[in-house]
Amino acid sequence: MISYSPFWTTLQNSSETTYTLIHKYHLSSATIDKLRKNKPLTTTTINDLCRILNCRIEEIAVYEPSDIDQPL
Repeated sequence: MISYSPFWTTLQNSSETTYTLIHKYHLSSATIDKLRKNKPLTTTTINDLCRILNCRIEEIAVYEPSDIDQPL
């Protein structure tokens, strides 16, 4: 399962907030909700977050094995 827990740490250590992501950078509140709930994001969105927060992808998302993943 892809977890966005690193994103929250990266955001906290930056000068940005969820408010600025929505109002300054025009990310949707639905995107913020997807981050909160570890729902799928496009690579374009992840790229935008990396650019905004000036970070690497590992500072946004991490793969964590899970028993609740869908079957392959």
